[in-house]
Amino acid sequence: MLDGKPPVVARLAPTPSGYLHLGNAVNFVLTWLLTRQAGGTLHLRIDDLDRARLRPAYLDNIFRVIDWLGIDYDRGPSGPDDFLRHHSQLLHLPAYNAVLRRLAQRPGLVYASHRTRTGGPEVAVPLDTPGPAWRARVPASTTVVFTDGWQGETTVPLGKGMPDFVLRKKDAVAAYQVASVVDDLRLGTTLIVRGLDLQPSTAAQLWLASQLSETSPFNGSRISFYHHSLLIDVAGHKLSKSQQRPLDTGVLGQAPGKQAVFQAVAELLKLPAEAAESLAALRDLLN
Repeated sequence: MLDGKPPVVARLAPTPSGYLHLGNAVNFVLTWLLTRQAGGTLHLRIDDLDRARLRPAYLDNIFRVIDWLGIDYDRGPSGPDDFLRHHSQLLHLPAYNAVLRRLAQRPGLVYASHRTRTGGPEVAVPLDTPGPAWRARVPASTTVVFTDGWQGETTVPLGKGMPDFVLRKKDAVAAYQVASVVDDLRLGTTLIVRGLDLQPSTAAQLWLASQLSETSPFNGSRISFYHHSLLIDVAGHKLSKSQQRPLDTGVLGQAPGKQAVFQAVAELLKLPAEAAESLAALRDLLN
């Protein structure tokens, strides 16, 4: 499946902003299966720059879900305490800031702006002004083309679908797109498994990485991207942490438990029904 590519290095990259839902668990298992099938290395990388929504219970839930699913990873924190001490994204702020400074040196690429108190149009301000977010100036005609392992040749109209995305938040901390690129380069990531809703983010990161020589190795020739279909509820809405039930347990409290996760994975991979019986069955029938 990954012939002709560098050795597989993948990651689980949850955010501790809520209890993980069925879609998160399915993504974990898909990533684990592809990595193990290729004999690759799997990292646990927890994205914790959104400090306002981080809760100890959400962080603990990530490790509980991994244990519950029966999957393993090769590198990363052993638990919440180890994560906060040795693996938090806060430890990598200097690396994110270095890339932000380099991006800001590119003429016309980065701008800062304030919204007026009356809700009117944004007003451009110098980059060193305290308070405003930094944004990338994405030309309206910008499109990004890459090969998706499951979706095939993919074209994303970035300039229309995700114009002028945030690079640095109002709190002066790197935004997701910057941090994710820097982290994946640091880990040596060569396989990224995401939901289809994150295709625009993939496009934004590919475009952003191409702006600097030091981030240019984040590209489609080095990294294999696999975007899977999204799981929806009975009303046809995409599963999310905010609307899942029960809210206080996430996927750990949903019936029929792990069986629902394995069944969803088997369906996404178009495997026989018996693949949904267990994690081992999924792995055996995928091979």
